[in-house]
Amino acid sequence: MPISEQTYERVALEDPDGQWELVCGRLRSKSLMTTEHYDVMRRLVRRLNFQLDESEYFVDKDGPRLRISTGSYYLPDVCVIPRALVRRSLETPGRFEVYEEPMPLVVEVWSPSAGDYDVEQKLREYQWRGDQEIWRIHPYERRLTRWQHQPDGSYSESSQRGGTVQPATLPNVSIDLGNLFGHES
Repeated sequence: MPISEQTYERVALEDPDGQWELVCGRLRSKSLMTTEHYDVMRRLVRRLNFQLDESEYFVDKDGPRLRISTGSYYLPDVCVIPRALVRRSLETPGRFEVYEEPMPLVVEVWSPSAGDYDVEQKLREYQWRGDQEIWRIHPYERRLTRWQHQPDGSYSESSQRGGTVQPATLPNVSIDLGNLFGHES
């Protein structure tokens, strides 16, 4: 039987270590991931934090819940959140941190335990949300696939294995894929 969004919020707040998502009315705990998965996440978060102005953006991993209009809630591996949205959330003490607004960058890192799910379910729903740029990073293939929101609402898709990548909505950010994957480009 599907659970309500209110029940989901209560479960997520009472068990923050469970990393709960709500998918089509069902609770789903994020799987434990591989060392490669976490290593790429940590490297990306460090590089984004180093390059972004912390007064404008907050970089989070496994933390912000993104609400989809269907009532599902997802925890992306990495997300860049405009600081203005965080400040607005802080105006209501004790508020469940969830964002419905499109984000400048949402990232999922491929892992054997969640790879197909991330591609088939989450990435499609991030597009429904209108997130500006969505990345799937594959640490084993050393490949980044990105979807960029277009003015007509569609997404362009591209993929690269080396060099640098610059998110269209984050000025002055450049991620060297060789360094991200722990080797020289």
